[in-house]
Amino acid sequence: MRLLPTQVCQPGMRLAKKIYSEDGLVLLAEHVELTSHLISRLCDCGVSFVYIEDPRTADLQIPDMISEETRRKALVEIRSNFRDIMERPNRKSGVTYPYIAKPFRQVMNMVLDDLSSQKDALIMLMNMGIVDDYLFQHSLNVCVYSTLLGVAAGYSRDELMTLGLGALLHDIGKTQISMNILKKQGSLEREEFEEMKRHTERGYYLLKDEPNMPLIVAHCAFQHHERLDGSGYPRGIRGDEIHEYAKWIGLVDSYDAMTSTRIYRNPMLPHQAVEALYAGTGTLYEQRMLQIFRDKVAIYPLGITVKLQSGESGVVVDINATCPHRPIVRVLYNERGEELKVPFEIDLSKELTAMIISVNDEQLLVNTPV
Repeated sequence: MRLLPTQVCQPGMRLAKKIYSEDGLVLLAEHVELTSHLISRLCDCGVSFVYIEDPRTADLQIPDMISEETRRKALVEIRSNFRDIMERPNRKSGVTYPYIAKPFRQVMNMVLDDLSSQKDALIMLMNMGIVDDYLFQHSLNVCVYSTLLGVAAGYSRDELMTLGLGALLHDIGKTQISMNILKKQGSLEREEFEEMKRHTERGYYLLKDEPNMPLIVAHCAFQHHERLDGSGYPRGIRGDEIHEYAKWIGLVDSYDAMTSTRIYRNPMLPHQAVEALYAGTGTLYEQRMLQIFRDKVAIYPLGITVKLQSGESGVVVDINATCPHRPIVRVLYNERGEELKVPFEIDLSKELTAMIISVNDEQLLVNTPV
């Protein structure tokens, strides 16, 4: 299989992986043949990348970070609970009702069980093939990514439970923001942006008295937009004033927002997003956390088309867990763009002179820190 931008797909191509709805249900199954209408509909629904069957990479298996059952359960709980809160705009600050700690703890146990079975798991993009309401899928993505980073940082299961709950619920305050603002195309007016920023405080007040929910979870909602240099919001706190879990969630929240399709822009690929995050080293994000993050992100997703400095091009077919920014590439075309009769593979972690210079024909800065 190969990972292609949906907009370059051609009628007659077949899906290699399923397309999911916002509830985690299958909309299009594997092997479905794409038509012009389906391609157009996928683009309209914000599906920017899809996996396509290709006999030259038929052996490539791309694992899901969490199981289909966990994905479906999580999205159902996020959607049903968030929408229930949205439909009760006049509820008093404080405890949500019905109580949400139990169902979200069940989701977190499923996530932890799934991730514990994956040795050396890396952060793989979870946005491909998803037709979703951004808020729901984003909440799940930030949860899974933050939990993986917590594992890498050496947290206990209890600590991972709290971090994961904080990540899963970090944007719950957006249920109290007008849909006109949440779904506005284009930039927000000053007053609209100030209203959007209030989701942090509203999330805190929704969660702070929730039974069986650690208070830290509420502080994750409150602090995930705070930054080391005090440039964040809502309080402009600095450095160690920000809880460590909120720092992780703030980092991951930024990464997932950049790599997700938004109403007003197309998504970045991981290498672009990591470059953008590194620009905030020491000012927005802690260098220690960024280093762990970079070491756990699959910079070049499995199946993506890359071009090498030699002019040859091919597909990323494996990730080196100890060096994820130097993947294994199956070369399919020579430097003249001619298809090779016999493809071959290059392990960039061993061939140090071989460099990726573009992804999907987009030129890269080859001297970047990633």
